[in-house]
Amino acid sequence: MPQVEIDLSPAENWFQSKGWKSFPFQRKTWNAYLSGKSGLLNAPTGSGKTYAIWLGAVLEALNDPKPAKGLQIIWVTPLRALAKDIQAAMQEVSNDLELGWNIALRTGDTTQAERQRQKKHMPEAMVTTPESIHILLAQKDAVKTFSSVKAVIVDEWHELIGGKRGVQMELALAYMRHLKDKPIKTWAISATIGNLEEAAKVLLGEQYETCETIRANVDKKIEIESILPDSVKTLPWAGHLGIHLLPRVVPILEQHTSTLMFTNVRSQTEIWYQKMMMQLPEYAGLVAMHHGSLDLGVRQWVEDRLHTGKLKCVVCTSSLDLGVDFRPVDMVIQVGGPKGIARFFQRAGRSGHRPGATSKVYFLPTHSLELIEAAVLKEAIDKKQFESRTPLTKCFDVLIQYLVTLAVGPGFYQEETYRQVKSSHAYQDLSLAEWQWCLEFITTGGSTLSAYDEYAKVEIESDGKYKVNNRRTAMRHRMSMGTIVSDPMVKVKYQTGGYIGTVEEIFIAGLKPGQTFWFAGRSLELIRVKDMTAQVKKSKKKTGPIPRWGGGKASFTSLLSHGLRRKLEDAANGIYEGPEMNAIKPLLEKHRELSALPLSNQLLIEQLRSDEGTHFFIYPLEGKYIHEVLAALCAYRISVSQPITFSIASNDYGFELLTDQEIEIEDFLELDLFSRENLLDDIYASINNTEMAKRKFRDIATIAGLIFQGYPGKGITNRHLQASSSMIFKVFEDYDPENLLMKQANEEVLSLQFEKSRLNESLERINQQEIVIKKLLKPSPLCFPIMVDRFRERYTSEKLSDQIEKMQIEFD
Repeated sequence: MPQVEIDLSPAENWFQSKGWKSFPFQRKTWNAYLSGKSGLLNAPTGSGKTYAIWLGAVLEALNDPKPAKGLQIIWVTPLRALAKDIQAAMQEVSNDLELGWNIALRTGDTTQAERQRQKKHMPEAMVTTPESIHILLAQKDAVKTFSSVKAVIVDEWHELIGGKRGVQMELALAYMRHLKDKPIKTWAISATIGNLEEAAKVLLGEQYETCETIRANVDKKIEIESILPDSVKTLPWAGHLGIHLLPRVVPILEQHTSTLMFTNVRSQTEIWYQKMMMQLPEYAGLVAMHHGSLDLGVRQWVEDRLHTGKLKCVVCTSSLDLGVDFRPVDMVIQVGGPKGIARFFQRAGRSGHRPGATSKVYFLPTHSLELIEAAVLKEAIDKKQFESRTPLTKCFDVLIQYLVTLAVGPGFYQEETYRQVKSSHAYQDLSLAEWQWCLEFITTGGSTLSAYDEYAKVEIESDGKYKVNNRRTAMRHRMSMGTIVSDPMVKVKYQTGGYIGTVEEIFIAGLKPGQTFWFAGRSLELIRVKDMTAQVKKSKKKTGPIPRWGGGKASFTSLLSHGLRRKLEDAANGIYEGPEMNAIKPLLEKHRELSALPLSNQLLIEQLRSDEGTHFFIYPLEGKYIHEVLAALCAYRISVSQPITFSIASNDYGFELLTDQEIEIEDFLELDLFSRENLLDDIYASINNTEMAKRKFRDIATIAGLIFQGYPGKGITNRHLQASSSMIFKVFEDYDPENLLMKQANEEVLSLQFEKSRLNESLERINQQEIVIKKLLKPSPLCFPIMVDRFRERYTSEKLSDQIEKMQIEFD
């Protein structure tokens, strides 16, 4: 039956009313949507991606003679801050075109009263998160809620596909597709993804044949400029620039309406805000900060003032780096290397976030070597090169949580649910034996936990339906849903009332009552800790520790590493292109004088003797995570040949092995340190894999519902959680070594923590490289920052500064 051609003029006229003109990719997307296709839209940030999909849905609804009943469209976003903007844009189109739809918001910030209103009368469209969809799946009326859905749009798909939230999304889509005979439309939006075809296959599962991948040929202009230091002739180390470049930041703030200053971690955001307030008191009230541990009210206040152009600068983390449309923002500053090209591109797009506008971004290095990273970023973005995202498969913890979710909600029958689950990309290879294991696990706790009633969560009713009938079990499950696992958080509140935010329990545990710390831009004195709540009062002290959060740490992506090796090879050949490489030329030339600049087919190894002993510095240029594994692997393989102990340090450029023995590196190269033979056995022996698997297992056990993290306001301590997960791990290890959650923990250590596939590629490359050995008389510019990172663990800030100053004098 031929498709009825739908008039696009309402969308075109709406664009004209706004003074815009639709792009070819938007019209192509509208037609694809209206012809019943699913797909993936790849378009740069700020080019009108939202309207490309949403107006297709609106046009379809306008031409449907039947009035919409129930939930029609689900728009999924990975960020709560992004949800508010998207909902407002969608509602505006609906109102202007007189569609009469209610576009609702449903995230973790939605009030209970609003959720109840939605339950009584579902909106026609909902902007939500993967976690909130699963909470709706845990409702008794989930079938009714989702059976009317015609389309699901997943925004910023690249942010979900490489993690367990992406797997959550795959399962939710598989559930909705099997509710009705007519297939629902599924669309994803992404600005930065290297493996588009694979991303589409993951999204659509068995429906991939209907996919249309649309690439927007829109040239998004991005101006990138680096804030260059006066001199880079001295030895670099992480953090030696950064704040010292604040005077260079002030003119940038003055010349622009509103600036977003991105840092990589929350603690860095706190530090920059604190220093700005101390050195720029005239900016009080014009500068704010934004990160995920601050009170929701504070974050919303910041977002509202950004929208209205009342803030000169916001220091923030990734909490604001996706899709959020702050029109007054006309400048972005990236503090420190973002460790990935896609992330930098996303952040740059926060300025000039509209079609045809130019995005402007400054790169502020925290140490000199990051200027090479800046040069690589500029070149990669110019060539439109972005990282691929590797999808996860067979996450048994997510599957177990999902099955209990269905059992808490409408219940499920195993045969049809097995078909649903198998239709997703993540579980397409799930065997029947593995499926049966999961069912046994949720109904009995498995072979090792069957004696404990609390693990037998799901009952099998007389008709074969799997159902949770215990109200306490259902309540605890709803409170524990999600795949983002963090260390236990302590709420920070004023003694007189007033919520400030959350910090990790391990930080508060290190403070005594009466001590001062800085948080949310304030100096706070700890009064007491009770029921996972830290009561504080304002302090006038100017100094104090700043909380550090476990999340947010990153390492070079393989694409960035490749660019870095190429830039160093250019420098080795005397080629310095661009202001960043010319700025760092004196430092690299000094390194060449003391050591060597490696070509891409060379592996540089430096040896240095000091009062500490013998240092070996090895530079694979593969990123910190790979270097941590390689360092432990080399240390182990050397120690097998003779009794020897090493201290290990690493950064994104290379790693250090330090021993108190007088030895020569040549004595050990013949051991074939980088061989892939017996690789896994040697990795397990070199790194305490059992301990790392235990830590990974705690996250898996939490997602799978083996560990309950506590009721609101009555959280469970980190020590208790660790003890619980360690006890279960030990039981599985001793009595059920084939346990699928145990196997998953070991696999995740290899694939996620050790980046197994990339590690193999690195070793293959190293084995083809020529080894260049240089014996140093004093530290080189490349090895110095690695040494400083090792000193950080031993010295206070003052002593570290003294040690660095001493080494600088020796260097000069």
